[in-house]
Amino acid sequence: MSSEFVSRIVGMIVLAIGGLLLGVHLSTLVDASPYLYGSTFFLVGALMGLIITPYVVVRPLVFVRQKIRSVPIHQLLASVLGLIIGLVIAALVAFPLSMLPKPLNQVLPFLGAIFFAYVGMMAMTVRQQEIFHLLTRGRALSHAGGSDIQTASPPVLLDTSVIIDGRIADISRTGFIRGEMLVTNFVLNELQHIADSPDALRRNRGRRGLDMLRRLQDESVNPVRIVDMDVEGVREVDDKLVLLAKQLHCPIVTNDYNLNRVAELQGVPVLNINDLANAVRAVYLPGETMTVHILQAGKEPDQGVGYLDDGTMVVVENGQPYIGSEIETMVTKVLQTSAGRMIFARPLEPGSDNSR
Repeated sequence: MSSEFVSRIVGMIVLAIGGLLLGVHLSTLVDASPYLYGSTFFLVGALMGLIITPYVVVRPLVFVRQKIRSVPIHQLLASVLGLIIGLVIAALVAFPLSMLPKPLNQVLPFLGAIFFAYVGMMAMTVRQQEIFHLLTRGRALSHAGGSDIQTASPPVLLDTSVIIDGRIADISRTGFIRGEMLVTNFVLNELQHIADSPDALRRNRGRRGLDMLRRLQDESVNPVRIVDMDVEGVREVDDKLVLLAKQLHCPIVTNDYNLNRVAELQGVPVLNINDLANAVRAVYLPGETMTVHILQAGKEPDQGVGYLDDGTMVVVENGQPYIGSEIETMVTKVLQTSAGRMIFARPLEPGSDNSR
């Protein structure tokens, strides 16, 4: 049986009994038949219990439960601590306020409790990050005997694209991401939706994302946790991630260009996997030599195109005759574009001096 059905039955019984007693009491006041008044108020009470009880009892509780589930745990903890501190201050202030003349001694303690409880909750919620940082730092220093150590890193939110990409699994094993990695339910639902797509390409991407998530949980140095957090009133996954990152004060790990820009505009830190990959690529300067496997022809005549191990494109002038083979080349120019790094080179002539 559902909670609404039970509440309707209980409410019908309670209000029916209350209506019966009220009808009998009113009949004695107006000198009328108690059977008529009692039965009438009994039926009215039972009907009201069936109709209004869920709206008074069950649905407010469901609303409060949903709100509590959507609030991050550290924000909820900060609100409770602020409420307790505010009520303690209100209790200390209530005694001198009770010494005032009437009616101030009856009204001001009650208003003071409301005021200090509200101020305590707001202060703890607004400055929760700094307060918890001080508390964790103080605890860490006490355990370390007063030595200065680095506190734990904040968690990071993973978006759908970075899970499907898969490179986050290799990065997590190196320990570069120090905080806990959080995967929200709406990101997991989007992965499942992509994996169930009728399109074969999207279906393979979704299944790859689910496999990568399992690999993350098994191999990551830091814990990967599925969290039941949501943002009310927002439907798009990217918008939910940005708003949730603002609530948690944590960065988003992504390789989505649009999400990167939107998050930066709203002041949310972003860890972009593509930027990391570009930053750690080997640096080649004009005049240096490298071995390139020519795979295909370039756009211009006589050009050959190859790729380094990290995916960097190398355009070799006069390299078309060497398609399918590895040759020694000399770097002539390096370009950094929005798509990544591009290297231009030319075949190295045998016996040439490359020590420049």
